[in-house]
Amino acid sequence: MPTNEQRRAAAKRKLERQLQRRAQRAKRRRTIAMSVTVLATVLVVGLVYFLATQGGNDDAEAAGQTDPPASDELPATETTDGPCGYIIGGEEPAREVAVPEDVDPTPAEGTVETTLATNQGEIGVSLDRAAAPCTVQSFVHLAESGYFDDSPCHRLVTSEGSLEVLQCGDPTGTGSGGPGYAIPDELTGEETYGRGTLAMANAGPDTNGSQFFIVYGDSELPPSYTVFGTVDEAGLGVVDEIAEAGEATGGGDGPPETETIIESVGIAS
Repeated sequence: MPTNEQRRAAAKRKLERQLQRRAQRAKRRRTIAMSVTVLATVLVVGLVYFLATQGGNDDAEAAGQTDPPASDELPATETTDGPCGYIIGGEEPAREVAVPEDVDPTPAEGTVETTLATNQGEIGVSLDRAAAPCTVQSFVHLAESGYFDDSPCHRLVTSEGSLEVLQCGDPTGTGSGGPGYAIPDELTGEETYGRGTLAMANAGPDTNGSQFFIVYGDSELPPSYTVFGTVDEAGLGVVDEIAEAGEATGGGDGPPETETIIESVGIAS
């Protein structure tokens, strides 16, 4: 029969074994928890990467169908002090150009008669200061700075009844170039995009730069694109001829088959 001392020793050994097993189980739980945490982190990072890359692809594919014209978003770093608050981005401009003078008050009355002289003919446009004073101020600045000279109209969309536009304003011709600053949206929420509309391309809210589009056929778009002017009938005739020749990819959204270059932009004094 075991003595009290032997029982105490046996109980002590049993307790030590229990404590050891508990420690081992706790260690396994920590290891499993750490593994799960690492795995979850990897999955989250992978999911974020997947969504980011797939989202961009979806946007690009949609833009190739009936989505509105787009240009790359400029990362904001600061804004000008005037009423327009031009957003100075962290990207280099497609062509060297200064940020517009942000005068106070911004001219907001009347129109500015403008001519886009292209290799396919002249396109007359009337810029509406009342509708989009900051956009017009920027466009006039870019035109007078020679920013648009010898730049291609890089995109033609021919989706009849949904989106029929000629997009221009990127000197690189890639659809990703801008002036190195962005113009805040000038929207009422009631914008429509009928034939003859002149509007800004963008990549989301407050990302207007230098790219613009001419609507040559009534288009169904959300009111998210600053309308800053109209195109005259003679100019629309020039765009019609460009559109009739189609776009180069055959998919309804790509470079015009007829190369179209803005040679210069004239601003009436």
